Amino acid sequence: MKSITQRELRNDNAQVIRAVEAGESFLVTKNGVSVAVLRPVLPSEKEAGLPLGRPARRRVRYAEQPRVTGAVPTGQILEELRGER
Repeated sequence: MKSITQRELRNDNAQVIRAVEAGESFLVTKNGVSVAVLRPVLPSEKEAGLPLGRPARRRVRYAEQPRVTGAVPTGQILEELRGER
């Protein structure tokens, strides 16, 4: 089992996940202390129907959401605030 630091996991996440998918396991350390083991899910775990996390959800596209407008334009509010200085 290969040992990697938390920083390596963060910086090379895609590469590490590809290695796990290929069957490799990693011991993750933080400040020299072992904190986690990252390994592939075993076939017996998949078959047992263990809760392995929630499925991915579709992200909300905020650009497609209706625009909310205020009763008072932002420029007017800023002018009033600047006038009070």
